[in-house]
Amino acid sequence: MISDPQGTIMALFLAFCRIGGCMMTMPGFSSARMPMQIRLFLSLAMSIGLLPLFWDILYPRATGDSVTYITLIFSETLTGVMFGLIAHLYTLGMQFTGTVVGMMISFNAQPTSDPLEDTPENQLTSIMTFGALLVLFVTDFHHIIIKALADSYVALPVGRMVDPQQMLISLTDTMSATLMIMLRLASPFLLFGLLFNVVVGLINKLAPQIPLYFISTPYALFGGLLLLYFGIAAMLDQFVQAFGPLFSSL
Repeated sequence: MISDPQGTIMALFLAFCRIGGCMMTMPGFSSARMPMQIRLFLSLAMSIGLLPLFWDILYPRATGDSVTYITLIFSETLTGVMFGLIAHLYTLGMQFTGTVVGMMISFNAQPTSDPLEDTPENQLTSIMTFGALLVLFVTDFHHIIIKALADSYVALPVGRMVDPQQMLISLTDTMSATLMIMLRLASPFLLFGLLFNVVVGLINKLAPQIPLYFISTPYALFGGLLLLYFGIAAMLDQFVQAFGPLFSSL
């Protein structure tokens, strides 16, 4: 029997603020295609599951005065949002890679609805982003985030406000590391596009009577898609392998 129902609910809500804030921005769970009710119940189930582990930390804080409790709600939500946003920024990098790849191989299809978000994307970017997120879920990347959330109660205790400067540094470091990783993934296509356009330009100089740029697009598309066919497995593997070290280092 619960001796203090009110204190238990308040402690559970504090755990829900950090976990729910992470779920709001966590890749996959924060998708526009994810029903809000499922996201809510997942956050509540995770909060109930983790509450006994941090009962001695959350319960004394939750039973304090109301002004302190409201401040705790704000700080806990902001902490969870920061953890989810770091992972979300990394997965958004695959959209950048898909856009670069499409531009380098002359894939200029009409943008369609993104299967994950409401923003329009071309088919190549959508399939690369969706495939990368699928592989992340298969390799249990969400377990890494949940473990980081559990460890955050030691690194960022309840009641300690997130330092805005530290938060900004973490986000900028994430974007910087993500940019370097995505450029490495797109580097074969950058070299392919550069070499192909240089060769086409030289041939066009030798035979200016032939409208070479108009007839070279199918060849660029064929070569780029062939390169993507043989390289997509290695790209997704490097994308997934870099997630754990990047998230753990922040």
